[in-house]
Amino acid sequence: MRAVVVDSERQIQVATRPDPVLPGPDGAIVEVTATAICGSDLHFLEGHYPIDQPVSIGHEAVGVVVETGSEVTGFRAGDRVLVSSVSGCGRCAGCHTQDPVKCVRGPQIFGSGLLGGAQADLLAVPAADFQLLAIPEGIDTEQALLLTDNLATGWAAAKRADIPVGGTVVVIGAGAVGQCAIRSAFVLGAATVFAVDPVEARRMRAAAVGARVVEAPASQTILDATAGLGADSVIDAVGTDASLDDALASIRTGGTLSVVGVHDLAPYPLPALVCLLRSLTIRMTTAPVQQTWPELIPLLQAGRLRVDGIFTGALPLDDAAQAYAAAVARSAEQLKVQLIP
Repeated sequence: MRAVVVDSERQIQVATRPDPVLPGPDGAIVEVTATAICGSDLHFLEGHYPIDQPVSIGHEAVGVVVETGSEVTGFRAGDRVLVSSVSGCGRCAGCHTQDPVKCVRGPQIFGSGLLGGAQADLLAVPAADFQLLAIPEGIDTEQALLLTDNLATGWAAAKRADIPVGGTVVVIGAGAVGQCAIRSAFVLGAATVFAVDPVEARRMRAAAVGARVVEAPASQTILDATAGLGADSVIDAVGTDASLDDALASIRTGGTLSVVGVHDLAPYPLPALVCLLRSLTIRMTTAPVQQTWPELIPLLQAGRLRVDGIFTGALPLDDAAQAYAAAVARSAEQLKVQLIP
């Protein structure tokens, strides 16, 4: 099969890899019909994580089940499914909360070196009854792909931000996760959402759904707009030192910072005393993907939560290098790209 890999020279290639085999009697093999590049995939390219051998990447996939193990009860060959980007064992007390991050055996993410990458023709999925979801009626391919990660992450970020009804929210980073967080914040009752991003086209996408747009750093603008108080809630969908600094400077005393941006491996110098004296709540999370589906799917089906305009293009899997070049450049034209095997 073909698989997108990043090598030790930080180059993207479409390599030939052996077809995957069932990862156990509870597993499945999925033929990938659509996948996508996530901002966190770029950490491999941009040197934030060490690589000593080629890594098959990608963790967002929808497709068709082609084989199941003997213990799989909920799926069979031919079913159209989406795959949670985060994998748990599906059997433990943590997984029974529908949050794979709480798996007591340790969660894993597809395309991180331990599980196969989703940017491929085929994907081996362990604990298939837990990881897979039959694509619901009325959910299109773009929505299904976003449910595997970005929308679940943006929704979780907004829910964990303690947004008061009628409150003010700042979302730092208007990539795909940030765009999902902005829309989620409005659904959850925010009256004002500031969208912070250096790329004008991304700010304009946020403005199109009602956000007030700000260039980074944003803290002084936020303070000026809130009579010096700061925002009730800040969502950091970037996760750099600079974005975290801006987030902490933008939040009001007693407010909540919700971080879903993926930081590098270097320690962040948290101003702990300032955070304590200002009584800030700081939450950081990887999305509880399966836990979000019962909330998000009805909102999508009813049209209460819209995700149109987040995907800006689709390319064949063989053109992965071109797609990644646009992603790394944070190009104005491409916010999020599908790859089609």
